[in-house]
Amino acid sequence: MTNHIVLFEPQIPANTGNIARTCAATNSPLHLIEPLGFSTDDKMLKRAGLDYWHDVNITYHASLEAFMEYLGDKPLHLVSKFARHVYSDVDYNDGQDHYFIFGKETTGLPEEFMRAHEEACIRIPMNDEHVRSLNLSNTAALIVYEALKQQSFPNLELTHIYENDKLS
Repeated sequence: MTNHIVLFEPQIPANTGNIARTCAATNSPLHLIEPLGFSTDDKMLKRAGLDYWHDVNITYHASLEAFMEYLGDKPLHLVSKFARHVYSDVDYNDGQDHYFIFGKETTGLPEEFMRAHEEACIRIPMNDEHVRSLNLSNTAALIVYEALKQQSFPNLELTHIYENDKLS
């Protein structure tokens, strides 16, 4: 089982950099659907991802259609505030790879695409009266860690002893 984070036309380099860091920490491949709103050589992108870029498996897709062709019949979850299903109610421990697609920061995922995949849409509960949306990188981390929790955190260290461990 592998959890894939998919970003549809991301626009803010710091978000993508932070998500890349989460991908490195969770062994999650990162898929970027073009066009991107920045260069992958961008200074902010590199800074947010720190020195973890070499540990991230990144795949670029020329378009949403190209990504869907690549995906085939693998489980896809569209993360959106407009969804009717809560993300934590989905079973991610089914032995399959899961792909979590997040929309661009300003407009989200295309409405037609969401309508075509309405049953695959998942939502993080929030107070919509106070907040328009959650930060993209926070949302990606929350979703992938829920999937990993259900999967018993495969290939992740539950504890680690550091040379200068503050708790030892």
